[in-house]
Amino acid sequence: MAHGALHRLRQDLFVGAFAFRPMPPLEDAKVSRWLPFLPRRLRHWARWLPHSVVGFFSVCVFLATLTTSSGPGALRDILITGFSALVAAGPMLTLFRPVGAYWLSVGAFTVSAVTHAALASPFASVVGEVAFPVHLAVMVLVVLRTRPRLAIEMWLVTFATAAVLTALLGMDTGDLPPVAVFCGVVLVSAAAVRAWREERRQVVETLTATAEERSRRTLLEERALIARELHDVVAHHMSVIAIQAEAAPYRVKDTPPELATSFATIRENAVAALAELRRILGVVRSADPDAFAEADPEAPQPTLASLDALLASVRSAGLTVEAVTTGAPRPLPQGVELSAYRIVQEALSNALRHSPGAEARVEISYVLGGLGVRIVNGPPSRLAKPSPGAGHGVLGMRERVQMLGGEMTAEHTEDGGFEVAAFLPVVRTAGENTVGGKA
Repeated sequence: MAHGALHRLRQDLFVGAFAFRPMPPLEDAKVSRWLPFLPRRLRHWARWLPHSVVGFFSVCVFLATLTTSSGPGALRDILITGFSALVAAGPMLTLFRPVGAYWLSVGAFTVSAVTHAALASPFASVVGEVAFPVHLAVMVLVVLRTRPRLAIEMWLVTFATAAVLTALLGMDTGDLPPVAVFCGVVLVSAAAVRAWREERRQVVETLTATAEERSRRTLLEERALIARELHDVVAHHMSVIAIQAEAAPYRVKDTPPELATSFATIRENAVAALAELRRILGVVRSADPDAFAEADPEAPQPTLASLDALLASVRSAGLTVEAVTTGAPRPLPQGVELSAYRIVQEALSNALRHSPGAEARVEISYVLGGLGVRIVNGPPSRLAKPSPGAGHGVLGMRERVQMLGGEMTAEHTEDGGFEVAAFLPVVRTAGENTVGGKA
C-alpha cells in the first residue's frame, strides 16, 4: 500500500509536473445558462470569465504583497518586488500548468518563510500573511483543475515542508496544527466539488451514449422492418417474372430453341434471386422472428388502396380525421405506396397518443414526378397520457423517405399541433419503374 501511494504521488506531482495543460474556455451552453442576461455579442467573451477572475486575483496578490512587505532600501525593494511577482505567478500559472503552479507556490512559500525568519520579520510562524493564503488558493485551483486525490497529496507535501521549516528555523509550532486542519477542510471541500463535477460529467456522457445507442438500435429495427416489407414487394415481382418466363414458351407455337433457353435462364435467375432474398430475410428475422409480425403475416403488404380501412380504424379509436386526395390517382410502385401508407399510419398513431381529442387531416397529392403526403393535427383538447413507446416514430418515417430519395419535414405548428409532410419521388421510364432515381 505504501509503495502504491508513493507511486501515485510520483505520477501526480513529479512526472510531467510542468506539462502544458491549458484550461479551455467555458462552453457556450454554460454561459447561456449562467449568464442569460448578457447580450449575444458579450457571451463569446464571457467564456473567458474564469481566466479573467484568476488573472485579477493574481494582480491583487501582487499589489497586496507589495503593500504588506514594503520597507526602506533599494535592494530590499527589488527583493520584495521579485518575491511579490513569484507569489502572484502561482495562481496565474494554474491556468496553463496546474501541477507546476503548485511547486512554484511551494517554492514561494518556502522562500517567504526563510527570508522573513532571517530578516526578523513580524511573521509569527511559518504561515505568512500573504504567501501561505495564496498557496492555499493555488492548491484549491489545482484540485479543481486536476483530480480529487491531489488534495491529500498536496496537503501532505505542504505540511511536511512546513513542519521541517518550523523545526529548522526554531519557530513556534502552535499555529501549525489548526492551520493544517483548516486547510484540510478546504481542500476536502474542493475535492468533493471536483468529484461531483466529474461524476456529473460521466453521467451526462453515459446518458448521451445511451440515447445514441437507443436511437441507433431503433434505426436498425426500422431498417429491418423496411427490409422485410420490401422483401414482400420484390418477391412478388420476382415470382411474377418466374411464372411468366415459365409460361411464355407454351404460348408461342413452334418456340425457337434459343427463345426457350432464354426464358428458362430468366426463370432460373428469378428463382435464384428469390432464394437469396429469403436467405437474407432469414438473417434479419433470426434475432427476433416475431418482432414486427402483423396479425396475419401471410397477408399482402398494404398500399394506398387500404387507406380507407386505416382511417376507419383511427376514427373508431376516437380521432376525427379528414382525408383529401388531389391530382389524378394512378398506380405507383408498391414500395412507394407502402411507405406512404406507413407514414400516414405512424403520423395518425402519434396524433392519437400525443394529441388526444385533436382533429387530423390527411392529404395525398398525386403530382408530376412523385407523391406528396401531408398529415397535420391540431392541439390536444385534454392532457395526453404518458406514451410507452420509444419515441422514434419520426425517425422511422424519415428513414423510409430517405430510402426512396425523398424529402420530409416534421415540426410543430403555430397553434400547438404537429405536421408531417413528405415527398416521395417516382420517375417512370419505358419498360421499368424507377423510384428515387434508382432502378
